[in-house]
Amino acid sequence: MAEECLFCAIVAGSVPATRVFENADVLAFADIDPQAPTHVLVVPKKHLRDIAELGADPQCAAAVVAGVRQVVAELGLEQFRTVFNTGPEVGQSVFHVHAHVLSGRAMGWPPG
Repeated sequence: MAEECLFCAIVAGSVPATRVFENADVLAFADIDPQAPTHVLVVPKKHLRDIAELGADPQCAAAVVAGVRQVVAELGLEQFRTVFNTGPEVGQSVFHVHAHVLSGRAMGWPPG
């Protein structure tokens, strides 16, 4: 577990979360500040700072994508948006890579 990482603490079970899916490699849980009716975070159990670090670990990256697939299947989502934020200026507030899975409202597409 990385020092003082909120998501590592959630993975370890020392911080409560509403768990949606879990396997040996990833944990998915409800976002505490949802931006859509369905807003789930999919995090690898291995601590990696952001998607750039995740990209250097193909096995972990595959596990995160498979976790997203499992979450949308279990929740019956036919349409959803997946977002990775990298860096504080674009909205990353917890520096443990995570995929946001959002669904249940229009997401402003097409733009304009």
